[in-house]
Amino acid sequence: MDLILASQSPRRKALLEQFGLTFSVQVIPTTEESAGNPLYVARENASRKALPVSLANPGCLVLGADTIVTLDGHILGKPVDEAEAREMLDFLSGREHEVTTCVALCSNGQVRREFSETTKVQFRHLTRQEIEAYVLTGEPLDKAGGYGIQGFGGLLVKSIKGCYYNVVGLPMPSLAEHLRELGIEVFSRK
Repeated sequence: MDLILASQSPRRKALLEQFGLTFSVQVIPTTEESAGNPLYVARENASRKALPVSLANPGCLVLGADTIVTLDGHILGKPVDEAEAREMLDFLSGREHEVTTCVALCSNGQVRREFSETTKVQFRHLTRQEIEAYVLTGEPLDKAGGYGIQGFGGLLVKSIKGCYYNVVGLPMPSLAEHLRELGIEVFSRK
C-alpha cells in the first residue's frame, strides 16, 4: 500500500525520511480549527488534512497530523509575527506545557486509525536577550508554540517527559506500530 503524507511540514517529511519510509506528499488545502478543546482541535485538523487526499487517491494510506502546544488551557499556534513569538516564548518561560500530536491514517475516504500522543515539555527560565536572539533566528515563525525543539529551540528546553519525536511533529514509535498493523513495515528493507 502506498503511503501519502498530507502535510507540507518539512519536519514531518524529514522524520519519515529519517526512518526510511517511502512516501509521497500531497496536500489539499483545508480550513483548520484553532479554538476549543485542544485534543478535539488536533484530531479534527488531522482528519481534515488526510480525508480529502485519501478520496483523491484510492487504495493509498494517507497520513494527516496536527501538533498543538497548550499551556493553561490556551492553544499556542504558529505566531503570526515576531512580536507574537516573543509573547509566546515569554509565556512558556520557566513553565511546563504540553505538546499533543494527533495522527489520522485514512484510506478511501475513511479514517482507518486515529491516535494521539502528548509530551510534557519544561522550558528553562529565559532572559529577554535569549528570547530576542531566538526570535531573530526566524525559527519560531512557522512552529506551533513558537519554537522548534530540533533546532535552536532545543536550547530553551530544560526537560521533556514523553516522546521527543512527538514534539518535532510525529510520534514515530507509535506511528511505526500503527503502520505495521496496516501493512506498512518501518523496518523492512528491500
